[in-house]
Amino acid sequence: MSKIRCLGLWLSIAVLASNWLSAQQAPAAAASEINLVAEHEERVGNVFRAWGKVRIQYRELTLFADWIEINTETKDVVARGSVSLHLPDEAIYMEELQGNLDSTEGILENVYGQLKPTVSYGAESVERDNQELYHLDKAWLTTCSQTTPRWRFSCSRANFKKDRYVEMWNAVFRIKNIPVFYLPYFRYPLHQQRATGFLMPQAGYNGQKGFTFSQSFFWAMRRNMDATFNLDYYSARGAGAAAEYRYIFPGGVGGQAQLYYFRFNNQSLQDEKNAYILRLNHSQPLPLDFRLVADIDYQSSFDFLREFDNNFRRAVVSNRSSQIYLSRSWSYFNWNVRASRFETYYKSRDRSIIRLNLPEAGFTASKIRLISPLYFSFSSAFNRWEYGWDDQFEAGTQRRSQSFAFRPTLTLPFTSIPWMTMNTAFTSNLNYYFQSYAPGTSQVVSEPLFTQNHSLNVEFIGPVFVKIFYDGEGQPKLKHILEPTVRFAYDSLISTSDRIITQRFFYRNNYLFYGMTNHFMVKQERGSRDLVTLILGQRYYFDPETSPLQNYQVEGKIPEYSDVEASLRIYPSNRYYLDFSAGYNPYESEFSRLRLGLNLGSPAEDRFLRINWYKSTDPFREVVAFSRHQINLYGGFKIPGLPLETTAELDYNILEKELLYSALAMVYHYQCIDFKADLRIFYFRDKPEAQFSFSLELGNIGRTNDFLGGLGF
Repeated sequence: MSKIRCLGLWLSIAVLASNWLSAQQAPAAAASEINLVAEHEERVGNVFRAWGKVRIQYRELTLFADWIEINTETKDVVARGSVSLHLPDEAIYMEELQGNLDSTEGILENVYGQLKPTVSYGAESVERDNQELYHLDKAWLTTCSQTTPRWRFSCSRANFKKDRYVEMWNAVFRIKNIPVFYLPYFRYPLHQQRATGFLMPQAGYNGQKGFTFSQSFFWAMRRNMDATFNLDYYSARGAGAAAEYRYIFPGGVGGQAQLYYFRFNNQSLQDEKNAYILRLNHSQPLPLDFRLVADIDYQSSFDFLREFDNNFRRAVVSNRSSQIYLSRSWSYFNWNVRASRFETYYKSRDRSIIRLNLPEAGFTASKIRLISPLYFSFSSAFNRWEYGWDDQFEAGTQRRSQSFAFRPTLTLPFTSIPWMTMNTAFTSNLNYYFQSYAPGTSQVVSEPLFTQNHSLNVEFIGPVFVKIFYDGEGQPKLKHILEPTVRFAYDSLISTSDRIITQRFFYRNNYLFYGMTNHFMVKQERGSRDLVTLILGQRYYFDPETSPLQNYQVEGKIPEYSDVEASLRIYPSNRYYLDFSAGYNPYESEFSRLRLGLNLGSPAEDRFLRINWYKSTDPFREVVAFSRHQINLYGGFKIPGLPLETTAELDYNILEKELLYSALAMVYHYQCIDFKADLRIFYFRDKPEAQFSFSLELGNIGRTNDFLGGLGF
């Protein structure tokens, strides 16, 4: 025991001695933090002067110079000659430095700097406030990594925040020392994440609207929200301004809001009025598991959208919509209420169809098991609606009504036989209408009307035939499934159906549907997938006079048979597919509708092509107002061996034998800079016009996409 106590005493003495020696040597160690190497040096107190290949190492900082004066106590330093300062991820070369090694603050003269990974800059003088912020005078900057940068910005002064941004005043953008454009103020991000600042502008010329210019400013407010502000200028027509706000909040709240306003100038036509566009999408959960959804797409002028929107698909569709939707789902039940307004404008008639629901409410229950396999469900709805042409709304003569409906349903599925399925549903339709037509007239009267009828739907799928094809090794390779389908639908008569106010006309579902589905499926590592699907089907109406065909006639008679519907889908992979559908009129012995969609490759590949072809005839001649025959081609390719991408689009009206729209875009990747040229010709407008646009994309700055379509396809 005495030996152990003695050993513990000696250990304690050794630890105390070690601590005392360390304390005595601490000042010397602190002084030795500065490691100075030079051909010549002299010392006066705490001040060292050194010259001839001087090198100072201090913490993570390394300084080289021809001549240096340093105070080892204050860490102030002056360096002249070929001065270079090396910090983690940064190297700075200059002629003179006055600064402090601890704070790394100082003033630098005739500076050239490199910041990892690709930032290079130069300035006549730099004031470094701390490790993050620089003030530059008569400077230039680039993120181009080439020895001779392809592009750079020069400016009178700049503020440079390391790893964040550089803001410049009187900035001139140059490509190979050729000035391209001037900006009084410009902010350039130095990282790949979202950053506040101006996007690269786009400029061009339009045959009808003159010189065009678009500029966007992006505001990264927070991680969960941002905004873009945009300015469009057309020298011959006027200017527009846009604001777009995007947001995501905890709990599933999110959406975006867009607002655009265009002001015509004095050179435009006198009858043109200033126009605006409002778009809103919002989704938000509410207390008690309710959810609110709002959707608005409104423009003050359909003509403005057709003449100014650079997005072809949006310009040729004239719709306005606004709706707000509140819903809640729990267990078997769903409750919802909606207020909505939809408007579609027909330019050939210069009129709009308007549909208004104020409000539309529903309460439903689904698949409540009563006695296996019998299920009960119901739907109930209240709807107050108005429908008609816009001039009817102005005159107050639009159709309007309000009703309440309750529809209980009993469902009996049968799946006991593997190769056959039968689903039977019996529904009672109870409807209460608050207004009705006076008997034998089309005059609306405030006489309630109660109707009831019953519906029966029986569907047979089967017998299902399956054949499996095997490869040479006996492994399943291809499966063929043949599914015949027969569906019987019956609605009982309503004696007072002529008094029911409807938006268009009242009809019954009283038909027999028969069809065939062919599936060809291929084996994969996990399960199988459809390779080819072919579907054929037709309806036979037992009571044509009350069917959906009641307004159509062939040789004075209402058809009993619908068109033969066919669809073919071939999906060898996600990148390649063919989607074809058709409707064949057996009375006219011609196709009433044909549609083809073909996709070869994807835009991310070296080449891709998409074809959309649509044709519809007028099988009933005097009823269907419009026939269409149109094709859209959209594709692109990358030229092998050249940093060049091309994208093209074409819309052609085969029926009228005229072009509607054509576009060609080319992007040239010049290492650290992308040039994009875009040519579009709008044939469908009142006065066909050609439009050319040009833009750049630099490093961390994307190009401007204007609110009215932008440069992209």
